[in-house]
Amino acid sequence: MSLCVIVVTYNSDGVIERCLRSCGGLDVTVVDNGSTDGTVDVVRRFAAERAGVRWIANGDNRGFAGAVNQAVERCAGEFILLLNPDAELSAPPWALIAACNEAGADIAAAKLTGEDGHAQTGFQIRRFPTATALVFETLGINRAFPSNRVNVAYRCLDRDPEVAGEVEQPAGAFLLFRRKLWERLNGFDGRFHPIWFEDVDFCKRASDSGAKIYYFPMAGAKHVGGHSVNSIGWEWRELHWCGSLLKYASKHFRPLERRVVGLAVAAGSLFRTLITICRRRSLKPFAVYRQVLRLAARCMFAGAAGCEGSGANGAGKLDEFKQPDIGNKKRLHVQ
Repeated sequence: MSLCVIVVTYNSDGVIERCLRSCGGLDVTVVDNGSTDGTVDVVRRFAAERAGVRWIANGDNRGFAGAVNQAVERCAGEFILLLNPDAELSAPPWALIAACNEAGADIAAAKLTGEDGHAQTGFQIRRFPTATALVFETLGINRAFPSNRVNVAYRCLDRDPEVAGEVEQPAGAFLLFRRKLWERLNGFDGRFHPIWFEDVDFCKRASDSGAKIYYFPMAGAKHVGGHSVNSIGWEWRELHWCGSLLKYASKHFRPLERRVVGLAVAAGSLFRTLITICRRRSLKPFAVYRQVLRLAARCMFAGAAGCEGSGANGAGKLDEFKQPDIGNKKRLHVQ
C-alpha cells in the first residue's frame, strides 16, 4: 500500500511544522498557494532535514482544488490523504487504509478532534447539502437555531461519532481517497476557487459514480480549524463562500432549487449588508454584497454558466478595494 500526504498551505507558518512533524516518515507533498508569510521558508528548512517531504511554491493562489490536482499529478501513491496544515496526525493512517480495503471504500474519513480533545461533530462528516440546508445556511437559520431538523440532518448531529459506516461528505481537512477515483473523476473541480465546496463537489461526484464513502472512528487527527481562512479579509471570505455555494447549487440542483438558493443568498446578503455597515461603520459592505447579489442573479437566471465568475477567475472583481496580495511571487518553485 503506497500513500502520499498532500498539504495545501496559505500563510500557514504558525502551524505547518507541527503538521509535518506529525506525518513522521510518510511521503508528503506541500503545495503553497502564494503565501506572504514565512510558510515556504519553514517547509524548505523542514524538507532539508527530513527525507520524503517535497514542496511546490506557486507564484499565485491556484485555489485548494487546483493545488490538490497539482500535487496528485506529481504523486505516485495508490492512496492520497489530504491534510490541512492546521491538523496533526494522531497516528499513521495505515489502519485506516486497511479498513478501506476491507470495506471496499473509495473515500474515507476518520475522527477529527479539536484542541479540547472532543470530536468535531458537525464538521468531520456531513450529509450532502440540500437546497433547504443551503437556504438555512445563507439566511443564518442554522446558526441561530442549530437544533432544527434541517441542520441536525445536514451536519449529522443525529449520528454517533463512534460508529463506523457509510457517509456522504467527509471534511476536506482529512480526506483519504484512491488515486484511481481521482483519475476517474478528472480530479477536483478547480472552478471552486479559491476555497469552499470543492471537497463537497468531489464527494458528490464520487457518490454519483457509485463510489463508496466511509467513516471510521479510529484516531485521525487533531484539527484546529479555520487557520488559512482566518488570514483572508472578511470581504473575500464572504464573496468566495457565497460564490462557491452558488456554483455548487448550479452544478448539482434542479433549476427550481437553484433559483430558491440564489434568492436566499440575495436576501441574506441584503440583511448582512445592513448588519455589517452598522458594525464596521463603513460603506464598504455595499461593494461586497453588490457582487454577491450579481452572482446570485446569475445563478438564478443563467445557471452554472452564469456562476463562472465565482470560479477560477475569482468571485467577480471588486473595483472599490484591492484583493489581498496573494500572488506577489513570480516564479514557481518545485522541490
